[in-house]
Amino acid sequence: MSRWKALNAAAIWEQIVLKLDGMIAAMGEKSPHVAGATGKYDDMRLDWWTSGFWPGMLWIAYDMTAEERYRSSAWSWDERLEKLMLQVNNFDHDVGFQFLPTAAIKYKLTGDAEARRRALYAANFLAGRFNLRGKFIRAWNGDKHGWSIVDTGMNLSLLFWAASESGDPRFSHIAQEHANTMLNYFIREDGSVHHIIDFDPATGEFTEAIGGQGAGPDSAWSRGAAWALYGMANAFRFTGESKYLHAAQRVANFFIAHLPEDHIPHWDFRVETGLEGEPRDSSAGACAASGLLELADLLPEPEGRCYRMAAERILGSLYENYGTWDLPSHEAILLQGTGHKPAGQNVNVSLIYGDYFFVEAIAKLNGWSHRIF
Repeated sequence: MSRWKALNAAAIWEQIVLKLDGMIAAMGEKSPHVAGATGKYDDMRLDWWTSGFWPGMLWIAYDMTAEERYRSSAWSWDERLEKLMLQVNNFDHDVGFQFLPTAAIKYKLTGDAEARRRALYAANFLAGRFNLRGKFIRAWNGDKHGWSIVDTGMNLSLLFWAASESGDPRFSHIAQEHANTMLNYFIREDGSVHHIIDFDPATGEFTEAIGGQGAGPDSAWSRGAAWALYGMANAFRFTGESKYLHAAQRVANFFIAHLPEDHIPHWDFRVETGLEGEPRDSSAGACAASGLLELADLLPEPEGRCYRMAAERILGSLYENYGTWDLPSHEAILLQGTGHKPAGQNVNVSLIYGDYFFVEAIAKLNGWSHRIF
């Protein structure tokens, strides 16, 4: 056990609890995504991809503390999401981000049968987006039927969970096929990743790589790397297939090697003009840290230790340099997130998924084991 973990993880968790209590009072039923200079989180539509992260933080807090206020604040979210699914909506490949931290964890912690049904319903929806020829899960909606993105690797856990919970192996079959496609097309030999891959939706043939939220088709978007290393670690945890574990290690090694002195990644590791002055992405750091803790637990102690230490360095820097602990009116936990730099959207802001993965990772350091991703 490292000195940092032994001395600080419990104290950081106590500060998180205080922050969550303030967020409950300030946000009510808002579905947050971004908090800008005002420190106030916005309120997005429920079918927006980030709608599961705030209730997910509440469920983790309930599991860690057994305090009823977290349970009652989180309880209705999966029901609200399902009601919207029965209307005209924009749900897509990210239903794992929405139903794992709401319905699936609610069922795990409370045994609620309706929550189980809703999570399986969402898994069926996700499975229905699978392209048989290209062996990928389609991203987004609209007319780009051949687009698939690295983010979807984090949503595969919903399918793996559904296979285990229902006994129907087709969910796992689809998840593994998409994971294999990630190995073949998304994760480069050096451990960097593509954001978007375009396939011919009719034949399944590869067409091109697209930069998406990265700096370009050949760049190294840091949050994409975080999605990939965490997603591949999960694929190994569910399947035992060593190829996924090795891929997670390859991405993790690239990510760690490219971190700056304060251990928090720039939004892209491979910007042509250089990284000086480029914004950081605290959300990429938080997600990667939680994924690195997963990876460490999947490996023998001597081999996993370096990944755990890297996660702790990232989390320590996020806490010390990027937190809002001295800003009591600020609704978020982490500063300096970057959403979509190429589009000029949500740069140097707080992002709810950065907050979620920071809470998840600190909970893990304090013994939390009810994994949902």
